[in-house]
Amino acid sequence: MIGKLDDYLQFNQAALNLRSQRQQVLASNIANADTPNFKARDIDFASALQGAMSAASPGPGQLSPASSPNAVVFSGAGAAQAGAAQAGAAPLLYRAPLQGAIDGNTVDMDVERNQFADNGIHYEAGITMLNAQIRNMMTAIQASP
Repeated sequence: MIGKLDDYLQFNQAALNLRSQRQQVLASNIANADTPNFKARDIDFASALQGAMSAASPGPGQLSPASSPNAVVFSGAGAAQAGAAQAGAAPLLYRAPLQGAIDGNTVDMDVERNQFADNGIHYEAGITMLNAQIRNMMTAIQASP
């Protein structure tokens, strides 16, 4: 029974985890906008979600990746880089600079702010979808005799 509930909520859980990781990476880019030789990073969300979904559904006789509430959580300036080292985390890619800077920094604040806002909106939409799924489950549970 619990396995079916996990399967039902798996997509939104994976999407929200990736959105959260991406938000941290984008925040790190914005925070390092004036750091010489800092290279802007990002996550290819579509391929990372596809990889997370294929890795999250192991076949019979296979072990699933470890993800528990007791897992180590990284915080601070190196959170995005340390988070990528975790099992199941999306790989960080370098963002191609639109215009080079003299100090070697590739952060474009307009792009970063736009991506940050867009990702935040998608995160809130994911929360709304998850709430709707839970509401539908509660309706089904209450309607059954």
